[in-house]
Order: sequence, then structure tokens, then C-alpha cells
Amino acid sequence: MKVKLKNVFVIYFLVSVIGLMYALLQLGQPCDCSQHLRSASDLMHGKDKKISQLLSEVKRLQARGKGPELDGPALPIIYAITPTYARLVQKAELVRISQTFLHVKNFHWIVVEDSPVKTQLVSELLAQSGLRFTHLHTETPKEHKRKESDPNWLKPRGVEQRNLALQWLRENRELSEEGVVYFADDDNTYSLRLFDEIRSTKRVSVWPVGLVGGLRFERPLVEKSRVVGFYTAWKPNRPFPMDMAGFAIALQLLLANREARFDLLAERGYLESSLLQSLISIEELEPRADNCTKVLVWHTRSEKPKMKQEELLQKQGLGSDPSIEV
Repeated sequence: MKVKLKNVFVIYFLVSVIGLMYALLQLGQPCDCSQHLRSASDLMHGKDKKISQLLSEVKRLQARGKGPELDGPALPIIYAITPTYARLVQKAELVRISQTFLHVKNFHWIVVEDSPVKTQLVSELLAQSGLRFTHLHTETPKEHKRKESDPNWLKPRGVEQRNLALQWLRENRELSEEGVVYFADDDNTYSLRLFDEIRSTKRVSVWPVGLVGGLRFERPLVEKSRVVGFYTAWKPNRPFPMDMAGFAIALQLLLANREARFDLLAERGYLESSLLQSLISIEELEPRADNCTKVLVWHTRSEKPKMKQEELLQKQGLGSDPSIEV
């Protein structure tokens, strides 16, 4: 038994010594790690290339995202002034034109209610419109307010509301700022091209208006790029026989003439002239829309809804649900 244990110890000792010597010999040998280093280098290079590609893609996307913003400030802002009042078709008409305005760059919508307070209907519509807007309100004096039964021509609407918008611009904008002011009523239809045409207005630009004044269109008459008269059938001798939708005014011109405003007491048909006379002469007007040969805005006011069927249902006790907003 003793001999066997001794032999085991001897063999264990020899194996340990041989193993130690081999390990010492290996420490002195050069290690061939080039393949591993090469693989690691390739991996790092691939990661760097991927990161570079991702950074380039981020920069490209940022450039695309900033494109409109970089272009925006170079474009004069269009301030569209829209007077509005409560009626059955009010929401429908505001929705229609707001969705047109969404396509206009550098646009600011000034909506002025003929109301003692801001109504919930208009407030919510503006908040959901996606447009840059200013919401104002002022009530037309009772003695100047048109009744529902009165014809459209009896008294002008929106006079005090437009004047309030002009006041807001004078109180909130500087003379050094570029912009164009347009009186965009909520019962008209607008071509997007119109806003491209009027953005470069220097003083007062003009163009035709369709379906107005008992004619298919009214328009300024132009010779050699200058306005020399007007195609209109109704009171052609007015100082400026134009419709409210047929002109735009440079913001700087309005700010420089702080007293210019619409006259609430102006004779029928002279409302536009009451403002323009204090700003410009006919000879200085700037024709747009291919020398006033293209119609880009139309009077398409909605037909007043007839409620006879609803009145009949009410008599039968089937009145409309007051919680439903139309």
C-alpha cells in the first residue's frame, strides 16, 4: 500500500513540473492575435459607419422639418380679418373657410364676433382649427344692427368688427413688420392662388370678385398695368366701386395711417371707399390676378335654411335635440 502511494505522488509531481515548464515556455512565445484584432477593428469600423449614416439621416430629416420654418419668415404674413355673427349657417361657413386657410403659409386669422362676449361655438372652432388666430368680439350698436327680416343691402354688417381688428393690429404690430391685411368674410369662397397673388402687396392690391353686384363678376379695368376704371353696374361713380373681397392693404400702410377706418355712417355702397380714400388713389392701385382678368374669389353665401319641417315636428312634440350643435 505504501509503494502505491509513493508512486502516485511521484507521478503527480512529475506531471506538475512538466505542466509548469510548458506554461513557462508558452509565456515566452509570441501570441498570434492579429485575426482577433482585425475582427474587432472591422466591428468598430462598421459601428462608426452606421452611426455616421444615422447622424446624416437625422440631419437630413431636421433639414426637411425646418424647411418651411426657414422659408416662413421670408414671406410677409397675411392677416385675414373675418367678422362673424350668430346664425344657423355660421359654423358651416367658418369650417369651410378655415379649412381653406389651413393651406396658406404664414397666415394669421383675426376673427371678430358681433357679440357682447366670445361664444363657445367660435372659441372651440378656432381652438380646433390648427390655425394661428386672434379671437375678438364687439357688439354692433342696436341702432345700426340689421334685423333678420331686413334685406342684405339695408345696413352694412361687420363695420365695428373690422375696425376693432384694425385697432388690434395697430396695438400689437410694429411699423417695421411686413404683412398684408385682407378682409375675408366668412360667406365667400377663396382660391388658394389669391393668397399667393396678394402677398407681395406694396400698398393696395386689387382683383376681380365673382358673383357680386348683380353681375357674374366685378373687376378693375387695367391698361398698361394701371387701373383706369371699374367694370361694375351698381353706383359706378363711387370713389372706389369695389367689393370688400376685392382688395388687400399692406400692413405698414395701415399702421402709418392710424386714423384710417371704416365709417359706420357711410352711405350704402360707400363702406369700402370710406377706408380706401384715406390711404390711396386709384392710380396707385396694384392690379393682381393677371391684370384683373382672373376671378379668384366668389360671393357664395349659403342659402338661409328653411325650418318649416322642423317647426312641424315641434308641433307634434318631436322637437330637435338642444344638445346637438349644428
